[in-house]
Amino acid sequence: MNDHDYPDGTREQIHLPGSSVVPLMTGLGITIALVGLVLSWWMVAAGGVVFAIAVARWISAVREEVASLPVDRA
Repeated sequence: MNDHDYPDGTREQIHLPGSSVVPLMTGLGITIALVGLVLSWWMVAAGGVVFAIAVARWISAVREEVASLPVDRA
């Protein structure tokens, strides 16, 4: 019996999230906002908007993935 086996003989399914550009967009939004601190206030606003949209999409994607996981295993 290894670490991925359950007492009833079944095996744990390992879940990995799919590829996504959302982390890249989050970093891009932060970068634009930080550069905007030096150059112009509108860049800070644009970076903030990109960051907020990316974080909202990231949170919704995580909620969907968590909701799709089986609940019978704790």
